[in-house]
Amino acid sequence: MDRAPDDPRVPWRRVCWRGRARHEDTDEVVREEPLEIRIGGMPVAVVMRTPGHDEELTLGFLTTEGVIDGPGAVRSVRHCSVVDDPDAEGNVVQAVLQPEVVVDWARLRRNLYASSSCGICGKATIEQVMVRYEPLVDDTRVGVEALYGLVEQLETEQTVFARTGGLHAAGLFDAAGEMLVVREDVGRHNAVDKVVGWALGEGRVPLRGHVLMVSGRVSYEITLKAVAAGIPVLAAVSAPSSLAVSLAEESGLTLVAFLRGERMAVYAGAERVVADGAAT
Repeated sequence: MDRAPDDPRVPWRRVCWRGRARHEDTDEVVREEPLEIRIGGMPVAVVMRTPGHDEELTLGFLTTEGVIDGPGAVRSVRHCSVVDDPDAEGNVVQAVLQPEVVVDWARLRRNLYASSSCGICGKATIEQVMVRYEPLVDDTRVGVEALYGLVEQLETEQTVFARTGGLHAAGLFDAAGEMLVVREDVGRHNAVDKVVGWALGEGRVPLRGHVLMVSGRVSYEITLKAVAAGIPVLAAVSAPSSLAVSLAEESGLTLVAFLRGERMAVYAGAERVVADGAAT
């Protein structure tokens, strides 16, 4: 099926488990791509987003970061028609401000992730990651019953969430499903960092033979953190993004999503998820 460049859906083959029954099907994952924002030709930030309404995203970003204080500060916002990498087409937006607008470049560079590239795309982003990290080599096998038990264990340890309903959680488990640590935070990325920080203090990093369970969806950033920590299996109660799945596949990470009750879907590295007799 033909899809528009800003179609928020990406078809993906996956392996599904329901109880101990295994089957394959095709799902639609939400598209995630990096958008490079430029001001007058100068790259100032890369934000992860679902393509669509990029001009509005850029204007909102510049407003919330204090670069502009109203629509009169902007002469134009449009996608760059010429980029160095054809794959980056549609992923670079240029904002031209009025001459009298003064940009505090030093503050922007302190607060934002600045990109020196002349065009960025999902493929390029993953290639940059794989320069920093070797693909995971880990023959760990995790049984489906062990995975099914992670959600309840994570929820049991979400004590602040139980009282407030306002926190994300991340938990680290061994391949048998035994809980090692759970951390909560208002930011899902922070919760993962807390878990990895605990593991570092315990001398466990790289985390071969472990499973990371998160309470929300799986984005590119969460997947990158798992890869950086050497975790072979990442599981979540909610959906993955397209860039998260692509990074998991390229890095040799097993990505499990929609883990609820005795159901789950494996989008990458399905060989690590096995019937319980084959778990290691």
